[in-house]
Amino acid sequence: MLDIRLFRDTPDQLRTRLATRGDHGAVVDRVLEVDERRRALVQEGDAIKARRNAISREIPERAKAKEPIEELKQESIRLGSRIGALDEEMRKVDAELHTLLLGIPNLPQEGVPVGKDEHGNVARRSWGEPVSHPFNAKPHWELGEALGILDIPRATKLSGSGFYTLSGIGARLERVLIQWMLDEHTLKNGYREYSVPFLVGPNALMGTSQLPKFADQLYSIPEDNLYLVPTAEVPLTNLWAEEILEADQLPIAAVAHTPCFRREAGAAGRENRGISRIHQFHKVEMVHIVRPEDSAATHEKLVGHATGLLEALEVPYRILELCTGDMGFGAARCLDIEIFAPGMNTWLEVSSCSNFESFQSRRANIRYRPERGAKTQFVHTLNGSGLALPRLIIAILENNQRADGSIAIPKVLRERMGAEEIR
Repeated sequence: MLDIRLFRDTPDQLRTRLATRGDHGAVVDRVLEVDERRRALVQEGDAIKARRNAISREIPERAKAKEPIEELKQESIRLGSRIGALDEEMRKVDAELHTLLLGIPNLPQEGVPVGKDEHGNVARRSWGEPVSHPFNAKPHWELGEALGILDIPRATKLSGSGFYTLSGIGARLERVLIQWMLDEHTLKNGYREYSVPFLVGPNALMGTSQLPKFADQLYSIPEDNLYLVPTAEVPLTNLWAEEILEADQLPIAAVAHTPCFRREAGAAGRENRGISRIHQFHKVEMVHIVRPEDSAATHEKLVGHATGLLEALEVPYRILELCTGDMGFGAARCLDIEIFAPGMNTWLEVSSCSNFESFQSRRANIRYRPERGAKTQFVHTLNGSGLALPRLIIAILENNQRADGSIAIPKVLRERMGAEEIR
């Protein structure tokens, strides 16, 4: 959520910056109208309350002096009635203003490339060369089926399209990857691990900006007013919602593994074959809560933690800086990490590392006190996948496949896997 002072103090600049994320000029104008009405209501209410307080002091003085007070009593009643009407109108105005602000995306940081869609994204750097096999590389769904470790038809029988099952050494690979990534983050990168609920209330999703904009992409349980988490970002970030942190509690680096549930699984077509776009998948998520002056450096550190895993697994990757038109709703800056899948002949996003600045903390009301007695400020929040499965499994299978259909297990996982290959 954006600071209302941006609308009051620099509306033209705000319109210009929001225009790079789509046309939000009409919404800005409406926010200004509603905010002006709100301030007028506050001013009128303060004046009426001051007058009623004065009457309350004047009535006993007049009564003591045996002067008439009936007119003052009637005026006090009329003022009380007006205050009630103002309070009711204020509630409606506040609700509209809140709804308007919830629907406006974050402002892009200076230097973020301006563009309408993914074609405006900019390649920042890469590591490793995309694998070119000396044979016709197979896609992961063919490899997995032939090896007996991936079964999509049976998962479809259970749950419909957009689901999969792994078995045997395939299921072990997924489990080992999750534990290995958590160990890397906690034992080497300084994160504190959390085990969090997979069901959250609407306020948590409001805080991290999934609601109200992306309500149609969430799985909900209306009877309990709960939602299945689309990512661990939601419960992790909201652990500190409605709290004021002390300076020595920052920075916070949290990590968790959860299944992720998303109704949107992409349009029909070849890109949706296999397990690259599905409704339920596992992911390890990294979340940072920091002082505003530390968020830019933390963003680079976050990206390094994600790419460090890929380098250890020897999976080639590239980093794209998303343009203004392709960034997520709440991001001020976003770097996507993509890995190459030679069997699919495409790049797949495996981590999206975002700096939200104070956009989420304003919604979730997460503040900190820079020093004792100082005024509270909103923290900056950041998050990124570290990493997402099953796309990581896709890359491992397709990059490490051999001509005979077997798969070489990455060296860093072999001891945990108890095997050097999948055959």
